[in-house]
Amino acid sequence: MQLFYTVRPGDTISQIAKRWGLPVGSVIAANNLEPPYTIYVGQQLSVPPGVDVVRVRPGDSVFQIAQSFGVPMSVLIEANQLVPPYTIQTGQLLKVPPGVPYYVVQPGDTLFQIASRFNVVTRGASNPGMIRQVNQLSSDVIFPGDRLIIPYAPPGDQGLIAYTSSRGGSYDIWIYEPARGTSRRITQELGESFSIPFWSQDSRKIAFVGRGGILYVIDLAGGTIARIDQFAEGLGVYLSWSPDSRKLTYTKNDTIIIYQTVTHQAERIIQPGATDVQWFPSGEALLYQAPDQSGVSQLFYIQTDGTGKRQITQNTGGRLNNVRLSPDGAYVLYTTPGVSISLIYIIELSSGNVFEVSGGPLAKNYFPVWSPDSSTIAYSATAHEDVGYFSLIRTTERQGQNDRTMAISDCFASPVTWSPDGRKIAYLSGCNFQGTASEMWLIDLLHPVPIQLITGDAITSLQWSPRPIAVSKNTYTNNEYQVQFQYPAHWQKVTDERYEGPDGFFQISAISSEDPLHVVCQNEAFQQLLPYGSEPRVISTKIQGQQACFIFPSPDQPAEMNNQAALIVRYPEPVQIDGETYNYFILWADQSHLREISSTLVFL
Repeated sequence: MQLFYTVRPGDTISQIAKRWGLPVGSVIAANNLEPPYTIYVGQQLSVPPGVDVVRVRPGDSVFQIAQSFGVPMSVLIEANQLVPPYTIQTGQLLKVPPGVPYYVVQPGDTLFQIASRFNVVTRGASNPGMIRQVNQLSSDVIFPGDRLIIPYAPPGDQGLIAYTSSRGGSYDIWIYEPARGTSRRITQELGESFSIPFWSQDSRKIAFVGRGGILYVIDLAGGTIARIDQFAEGLGVYLSWSPDSRKLTYTKNDTIIIYQTVTHQAERIIQPGATDVQWFPSGEALLYQAPDQSGVSQLFYIQTDGTGKRQITQNTGGRLNNVRLSPDGAYVLYTTPGVSISLIYIIELSSGNVFEVSGGPLAKNYFPVWSPDSSTIAYSATAHEDVGYFSLIRTTERQGQNDRTMAISDCFASPVTWSPDGRKIAYLSGCNFQGTASEMWLIDLLHPVPIQLITGDAITSLQWSPRPIAVSKNTYTNNEYQVQFQYPAHWQKVTDERYEGPDGFFQISAISSEDPLHVVCQNEAFQQLLPYGSEPRVISTKIQGQQACFIFPSPDQPAEMNNQAALIVRYPEPVQIDGETYNYFILWADQSHLREISSTLVFL
């Protein structure tokens, strides 16, 4: 649920953001504010998760801290489970949430408007149904003064996020589907807290090291799990898939192993101390870390047959950790020297130029990972250790420029992962002074408001699939209306003609009019009650060779219509239903799904 701060006299967006250590852009995006970002006293603002802890100083009181942050005393009392007389001690860490966990409905508000304003959005479309569902509302009717919990909506992105969690009672690999907002477990008691899922490039397989140090490969399409190898210590093993997704490479016992997952044959290259081996995009060479003849950590290039070895770096300092080759093979990054101090460096392989990332304020920078297009690095930077550690979710360009904070996690460090289109970053949070995360979040770099995806049990790692895997579909067939099409598999049947899900719906019917198509479309679009708003768009098209039209709503469509749009198609031949002749088929669906569904429509 989102937290809401009520604006006080003298407040500005930058002041509110600074109070909780947030990027200003995050607060702006969380409320969809327009330039010049004017706010007014009494306005309720959704405030993203930030640095919500203070250390009590001599003379502090609950009242003074509440006044300083501009939140009701009741918020501090409840968040910290304080009891009368609400005594606090010098040095105590006190949690200070940015506000109350509900929005108070204002005159003129609708569920549709509230959902749009506070990013309850799926696939770019307002999702008021989520607010209605979480508040158990019987209809879309709301009244000024109502207190509404404002949830986070599934983003609707394609692709899958594999993650390691204990939510089933033991650590296992799970898959979160952003399009549906649902998770499913894909292993049974095979994982460990250190297990990291590594996707193949075609997003059809996942490799991980699990219980007993065993290396597993999951075939998602076939549902099979193969045992590949075993390690004496599974923590820290890095796995890399070949560009053709047929081979897996890793290091074990001073050896680089190239394992053919189809034929189950292995090739070995002896390289003492080698780690972080990974494929160049050509599929014919490897990058890895190993000590040179003097025992100093360096990066090396070698062909997959063991020839052509050459040293890439001239390092004279500490060990090179977290070595990651950019997807285009042009750059490589690493961190050094260790955990207490961890700096990120980038090497341009063509020139040998080295660039340092400025990083976070404590020089503790972890989990760097390249964007799919090799232009940007996302990483986690530990900060604010005086209030119990938080980490900054940051991005920087491939020569270390434009380094900036995008979001805040309340963990010491957080793994991060990129969406297939390189526009979004998922990361972990919810540590709450503990060592393990319990939440998964997402941020869109073009609209930087954090969206919570999962909360609950422990989560230790996550990786987004490299490809935008399509959402699973079911086929809908109606012999009476003589149509067939595909729809999201997670939608549930309401009636024979209507199916619904948390992110949309469809409903079908037929029209018996003898009028030409353009007249039928206009009559539907401009009904007296204006179900599509006052200025709907009517777009001519063809479906299965038949004349058709789309009807898309205008922005003032009534919220209770749930973003409804329509498709009207002339039947190839009139159909008979209950003794009446119908010339047109009509499909209603939410705007974000209408074209997708209609593209699969066929007449029986």
